[in-house]
Amino acid sequence: MVRRFTVVLQPEVEGGFSVFVPALPGCASQGETEAEALVNIKEAIALYLEGLKADRQPIPPSDVQLREVEVAA
Repeated sequence: MVRRFTVVLQPEVEGGFSVFVPALPGCASQGETEAEALVNIKEAIALYLEGLKADRQPIPPSDVQLREVEVAA
């Protein structure tokens, strides 16, 4: 079964990219390039889901919706 998850990709000040999955708390990775970060997060997601299955835990829904908000600073 193929599942889709929303990921958040952030460029880092010192270089490279961080990426995390809002629907999977603690599931994060990084890479020197966007492409590398995305490959790495796919592996992290697969390992996260394997852990859930091994622990007989449900897989969280992947229907996270991202919205932008404005805040006066």
